[in-house]
Amino acid sequence: MTRSQPRRARGTVGHAYSALNLRLVLASFGAVTMVVFGALAFWAGVVWLGVLCALFAVVAVVDLVIIQRRRAARRREEPGTRHSLFE
Repeated sequence: MTRSQPRRARGTVGHAYSALNLRLVLASFGAVTMVVFGALAFWAGVVWLGVLCALFAVVAVVDLVIIQRRRAARRREEPGTRHSLFE
Protein backbone atom coordinates (compact mmCIF):
# COMPACT_ATOMS: atom_id res chain seq x y z
CA MET A 1 0.00 0.00 0.00
CA THR A 2 1.41 3.37 -0.98
CA ARG A 3 1.00 6.13 1.54
CA SER A 4 1.25 9.83 0.92
CA GLN A 5 3.79 10.17 3.74
CA PRO A 6 6.48 7.76 4.88
CA ARG A 7 5.92 5.93 8.15
CA ARG A 8 7.17 7.68 11.30
CA ALA A 9 7.39 10.98 9.44
CA ARG A 10 7.13 14.18 11.44
CA GLY A 11 4.16 15.45 9.44
CA THR A 12 0.46 14.72 9.84
CA VAL A 13 -2.40 14.61 7.38
CA GLY A 14 -3.24 18.23 8.23
CA HIS A 15 0.39 19.37 8.04
CA ALA A 16 2.30 17.46 5.37
CA TYR A 17 5.78 16.01 5.81
CA SER A 18 7.00 17.57 2.56
CA ALA A 19 5.64 19.99 -0.02
CA LEU A 20 4.97 17.47 -2.79
CA ASN A 21 3.88 20.02 -5.38
CA LEU A 22 7.01 22.12 -4.81
CA ARG A 23 9.17 18.98 -4.98
CA LEU A 24 7.46 18.11 -8.27
CA VAL A 25 8.32 21.50 -9.76
CA LEU A 26 11.92 21.37 -8.55
CA ALA A 27 12.49 17.79 -9.72
CA SER A 28 11.02 18.63 -13.14
CA PHE A 29 13.31 21.64 -13.42
CA GLY A 30 16.30 19.52 -12.41
CA ALA A 31 15.48 16.79 -14.92
CA VAL A 32 15.05 19.23 -17.82
CA THR A 33 18.15 21.20 -16.86
CA MET A 34 20.34 18.12 -16.56
CA VAL A 35 19.15 16.74 -19.90
CA VAL A 36 19.96 20.05 -21.62
CA PHE A 37 23.35 20.40 -19.91
CA GLY A 38 24.16 16.75 -20.63
CA ALA A 39 23.35 17.17 -24.32
CA LEU A 40 25.48 20.32 -24.47
CA ALA A 41 28.35 18.54 -22.71
CA PHE A 42 28.24 15.60 -25.13
CA TRP A 43 28.06 18.02 -28.06
CA ALA A 44 31.10 19.90 -26.71
CA GLY A 45 33.03 16.65 -26.32
CA VAL A 46 33.17 16.65 -22.51
CA VAL A 47 31.95 13.09 -22.07
CA TRP A 48 32.52 12.78 -18.32
CA LEU A 49 30.37 15.84 -17.66
CA GLY A 50 27.67 14.53 -20.00
CA VAL A 51 27.59 11.21 -18.16
CA LEU A 52 27.39 13.00 -14.81
CA CYS A 53 24.51 15.16 -16.03
CA ALA A 54 22.73 12.07 -17.39
CA LEU A 55 23.11 10.38 -14.01
CA PHE A 56 21.60 13.41 -12.25
CA ALA A 57 18.75 13.45 -14.79
CA VAL A 58 17.99 9.80 -13.99
CA VAL A 59 17.94 10.61 -10.27
CA ALA A 60 15.51 13.48 -10.93
CA VAL A 61 13.22 11.22 -12.98
CA VAL A 62 13.18 8.60 -10.20
CA ASP A 63 12.30 11.37 -7.75
CA LEU A 64 9.47 12.45 -10.09
CA VAL A 65 8.03 8.92 -10.02
CA ILE A 66 8.17 8.78 -6.21
CA ILE A 67 6.54 12.21 -5.91
CA GLN A 68 3.74 11.27 -8.31
CA ARG A 69 3.03 8.08 -6.33
CA ARG A 70 2.79 10.06 -3.10
CA ARG A 71 0.56 12.68 -4.74
CA ALA A 72 -1.75 9.92 -6.01
CA ALA A 73 -1.92 8.39 -2.53
CA ARG A 74 -2.71 11.79 -1.06
CA ARG A 75 -5.49 12.24 -3.63
CA ARG A 76 -6.96 8.87 -2.58
CA GLU A 77 -6.75 9.78 1.12
CA GLU A 78 -8.22 13.28 0.65
CA PRO A 79 -10.54 13.20 -2.39
CA GLY A 80 -11.62 16.57 -3.74
CA THR A 81 -8.96 18.55 -1.85
CA ARG A 82 -6.78 21.00 -3.76
CA HIS A 83 -3.24 21.72 -2.57
CA SER A 84 -1.15 24.80 -3.22
CA LEU A 85 2.45 24.70 -4.42
CA PHE A 86 3.78 24.70 -0.84
CA GLU A 87 1.57 21.92 0.59
